[in-house]
Amino acid sequence: MYAIIESCGKQYKVTEGDIVFFEKLEAEEGKKVTFDKVVLTSDGEKIEIGNPYVKGVKVEGKVVSHGKGKKIIVFKYKPKKNYRRKQGHRQPYTKVEITSIKAGTAKKATAEEKVEA
Repeated sequence: MYAIIESCGKQYKVTEGDIVFFEKLEAEEGKKVTFDKVVLTSDGEKIEIGNPYVKGVKVEGKVVSHGKGKKIIVFKYKPKKNYRRKQGHRQPYTKVEITSIKAGTAKKATAEEKVEA
């Protein structure tokens, strides 16, 4: 089973046991985080697509660590004008281990109501 979640302005494809690098999240190391903006879920046979999100599905994970990515160099240059600016940047990240993908009961309840009606 996998899910596509939306976090930090990006979409990530996750399965149980994956380790994913998100942009800096406000959570301490060892704490549990929940992502409820699930765009799509699939269990191999059935695919659920949200409009815009799938209702009742949550992805849970545990914060493993915080850190900084590789250094990138930002170099601005204008020819013949003696303008040169060199600046480095390291993007902070949060390393999260996905522990579970919990499917909601909202779909099952509506299916049972349709059978009764």
